[in-house]
Amino acid sequence: EPARAREVTAPVRSRSHQHKHESARVGRAETSANRSRSARGRASEPSEKASVGGQDRKMSGSQARRAASRLYAAGSRASSSVIVRALGLDTARSVLTRGSFASTWSHRAAPFSASAHASAAADDRALARNIGISAHIDSGKTTLTERILFYTGRINEIHEVRGKDGVGAKMDSMELEREKGITIQSAATFCKWKDSDINIIDTPGHVDFTIEVERALRVLDGAILVLCSVGGVQSQSITVDRQMRRYNVPRLCFVNKCDRTGADPWRVLRQVQDKLKLNAAAVHIPIGLEENHAGVVDLVRMEAVTFHGPNGNDIKIEPIPDDLKDLASEKRKLLVEAVAEVDEELGEIFLMGEDPSVDQLKAAIRRATVARDFAPLFMGSAFKNKGVQLLLDGVVDYLPAPHEVENKALDLDKEEEEVQLVSDPKAPLVGLAFKLEEGRFGQLTYLRIYQGKIAKGNMMMNTSTGKKLKVPRLVRMHSEEMEEVTKASAGEIVALFGVECKSGDTFTDGTVNLAMTSMKVPEPVMSLAVAPKSRAESANFSKALSRFQREDPTFKVRLDEESGQTIISGMGELHLDIYIERMKREYKVEVDVGEPRVNYRECITQKATFDHLHKKQSGGSGQYGRVVGYVEPLEEGNQGVEFENGIIGNAIAPGYILACDKGFKEAAQTGGLIGHPVEGVKIVLTDGASHAVDSSEMAFKLAALAAFRQVYEKAKPRILEPVMSVEITVPNEFQGTVIGNINRRKGTVKDSTSEGDDVIITCDVPLKNMFGYSTELRSMTQGKGEFTMEYNNHQPVTQDVQAELCQEYGKRHKN
Repeated sequence: EPARAREVTAPVRSRSHQHKHESARVGRAETSANRSRSARGRASEPSEKASVGGQDRKMSGSQARRAASRLYAAGSRASSSVIVRALGLDTARSVLTRGSFASTWSHRAAPFSASAHASAAADDRALARNIGISAHIDSGKTTLTERILFYTGRINEIHEVRGKDGVGAKMDSMELEREKGITIQSAATFCKWKDSDINIIDTPGHVDFTIEVERALRVLDGAILVLCSVGGVQSQSITVDRQMRRYNVPRLCFVNKCDRTGADPWRVLRQVQDKLKLNAAAVHIPIGLEENHAGVVDLVRMEAVTFHGPNGNDIKIEPIPDDLKDLASEKRKLLVEAVAEVDEELGEIFLMGEDPSVDQLKAAIRRATVARDFAPLFMGSAFKNKGVQLLLDGVVDYLPAPHEVENKALDLDKEEEEVQLVSDPKAPLVGLAFKLEEGRFGQLTYLRIYQGKIAKGNMMMNTSTGKKLKVPRLVRMHSEEMEEVTKASAGEIVALFGVECKSGDTFTDGTVNLAMTSMKVPEPVMSLAVAPKSRAESANFSKALSRFQREDPTFKVRLDEESGQTIISGMGELHLDIYIERMKREYKVEVDVGEPRVNYRECITQKATFDHLHKKQSGGSGQYGRVVGYVEPLEEGNQGVEFENGIIGNAIAPGYILACDKGFKEAAQTGGLIGHPVEGVKIVLTDGASHAVDSSEMAFKLAALAAFRQVYEKAKPRILEPVMSVEITVPNEFQGTVIGNINRRKGTVKDSTSEGDDVIITCDVPLKNMFGYSTELRSMTQGKGEFTMEYNNHQPVTQDVQAELCQEYGKRHKN
């Protein structure tokens, strides 16, 4: 028996991989055995101490295999554990199926094929994965990413979010993130599992930082949607699912926190099916819940997997316990049915009444997941180190490689005609700058390469500006750490230094003129007036605001012309608080903060006509322009400002029509009630007049501006205020108090559901009535209540509120 046996190797290796790297392993056996990573049982290349014939000696992969065979032939009871520890799970199964162990162990290893060597480069591309980890706040995304990095050997020890050791999770690199225990910025890393290179982006869960999720999903090929086994599908889970649909991202669902009191993964599965409308089925059933959670039953392979040891990397695979056999059979049938509905090949097997093999079921799940017709649901507990390795297997088995995802660009030379991109290093370079960060060495630009390749020193072109530039420095990110690389190719995510660009710019090698489609940037919903406390800090104040605007498209800065104040706008209280705190810490700027300013909108409610003549004579050529037409509200849900030229003939010269369009749209930026932008309005030009000498673009622009202001009052304008969807979770005993408080804040309660000892209240509340709510909720619920809110829509204010707002605006305007 082994004198000092290792824990089971977490990364599972296929036999073909073992054979392919045989010669390399023999030379590395001595070195790898001494590494601390190997000592913990997480090294990818097996090197084992075992007792064979009474002697302890180090073994390479081939030696370990021969030794295992001798031990088995000798009838040693320890042979199975020696084989597992020496070779990893897959290869161990291939040995154990040769004898009496065949009834207990299932054969999972892929048979060795010589053709695998011939297409190594193609295999590498096929095995690459770009994934994001997204969820509602506090569902365990960062904790899950920490375990993934540990099991794949990227980090040497596990640290917790808000850990007592003061280190904090690897992906929460910002000091503020570690203090508050939340993710603020998405962080990128990369790792290797089995033979697959995996790029991972860990995203924030808080709705205030939703742009981080948006731009991550824009460039990723697959995602893991993490769900809390107690909270289930929550408000931000729905938002994230909507974003995944927008960018056609296939996803796996992972029901986390199965060790928590009140855990119910089957309720979560029903919510995924009902609330998210996903064709989902479980690929696992839990072995125990709450404090008894020990592992899962794998419904694809029909075996029980339990996780042991302080870090969960001692994996035991056993037959399904008797008390779970019936449930496992029932849930496997439901899994096969759900996949058979959307996959023809499995559908045929199902209709024949046959039970699909492991390989057939895996292949069907993969096809359905990649086609976004199915979402496999995994279970486990990241915090208790259970189920994460199987989730990693799922990422490799079921999520698509870059070449399996359809990506399109617009050809700028052919009137933005859609072009299909190919994930091929030999194709012309096309890459998208999706995120900017200010690093120690200047601007850091995150780039997703869709096709072609990039190398240090290469020339590339920004198709947005037409500028050519040289690639100065190329790195791969591991949270805040960087690893220098000399080149990268299609499907990879890298970062560039010293490249001036905006978020959303497209880079090519100059042989093609393509632009990637843009991502959706939500409008800010809250504003604050800010100013540095001393003039000496003004320079740093401006630097900070400039940097934050470049990094975050949802953070807007403008100067209020009336008051002279600097107004910052963002997605909520927390969003703006974080930036004010960052100014203090990173730029040493103390900031005075004014009252929050709500971003109201204005709209019209009825059709009204205009007929305005702009005429000015001041010696020489004057100004002359007449515009006739009408304004009307757009259909509900359309928030734009539309201009339509309805003139028949040339009453206004075609060259002046564009000036009228600009004038009307500029006028709509400042409504006549309280000076906020007007939305949902259509302006139709039906007639006009021009002068051979005095008419000009400026004259018609001024005529349009004046005409809009003149007709605005006749169109019965209304003020719209932002209304937030609020989800409040409080203990049952505080339900009455909290609902009463919502009513006082002029909110509308939409739903109230009980979950265990808690009640979840869903309501719509005007944003201006939500300021300071977090403090009040904590005091009402003895610190036990929590809430999330996200922008829902703009709705008309009541007449008394409109009169009050107009009066305040009039006073400010007068002063």
